[in-house]
Amino acid sequence: MNNEKNNFPEVLPTDKAAAVINRKPQTLRKWACLENGPINPIRINGRLAWRVADLEALLNGGAK
Repeated sequence: MNNEKNNFPEVLPTDKAAAVINRKPQTLRKWACLENGPINPIRINGRLAWRVADLEALLNGGAK
């Protein structure tokens, strides 16, 4: 799932997303399970994927 104009991924797996926002992967898994985090994942073939745009918004104070 690459964005054709810049070749950056549109989603990241949990471990990489957690590193980007300086959280433990289990924190993101808990957000997904309880559906109470500031961002929500999408599921691809049963795995969690986190939108890069949502991660950027969270880092900029713009998530939920």
